[in-house]
Amino acid sequence: MKKNILYLVVAALLMAASSSCQQGGKTDVKLATPVDSVSYAIGILVGANNNQQLKNVPEGDKMNLDAISEAFRSVTLGETLKLSEEDANGIVQKFFNEASQREAQENLEAGNKFLEENKAREGVHTTESGLQYEIITEGTGPIPTATDQVRVNYTGTLIDGTVFDSSVENGNPVVFGVNQVIPGWTEALELMPVGSKWKIYLPANLAYGERGAGNDIGPNSALIFEVELLEIVKDK
Repeated sequence: MKKNILYLVVAALLMAASSSCQQGGKTDVKLATPVDSVSYAIGILVGANNNQQLKNVPEGDKMNLDAISEAFRSVTLGETLKLSEEDANGIVQKFFNEASQREAQENLEAGNKFLEENKAREGVHTTESGLQYEIITEGTGPIPTATDQVRVNYTGTLIDGTVFDSSVENGNPVVFGVNQVIPGWTEALELMPVGSKWKIYLPANLAYGERGAGNDIGPNSALIFEVELLEIVKDK
């Protein structure tokens, strides 16, 4: 989070400067020395990177860039601040924690609504745990156990259809232990005969739960996977 906050500050300063320029305060910067040039180049690179980072900050489009710019300037010049550094840390931590909690609750409600509607569709089976699955192709091979290694092809999407991972697109099936993946995968694989292709729908508690995963899977996200069980991999 500290890295994101740093990016936010730099991006905001650059954007505030840009805003000031648009209002007639533009300075005609001369690149007369190597230090001038490298300073300008750093501004370009940091600005391009942090414009993207700002989009990932909760409510980043609502940030008060003037306030950020003033605080940064005051700290740099050693001026009196309206908040202590300790208070600032507490405020930022609280902001990010509350934003994460809101996101988690929104994702949970959206996932529950989706799964409730989905389970009523013809062909969708629901297990006691809440796992939902739809059989696309029913295989005739053996069913793996928790201690088996399997080779699978899969595509994972959010409930809005966004693809976050796909061995199919990568052109490279993956091998892993049945009991070494998220709970929804383990349960589904222990029901699937080799040669099957299923679409599985996982509530958050059978996926990545409150922590989410990476940049694409938020906290409490329900997930959808299309899974093809290619084989049980035997030790050589």
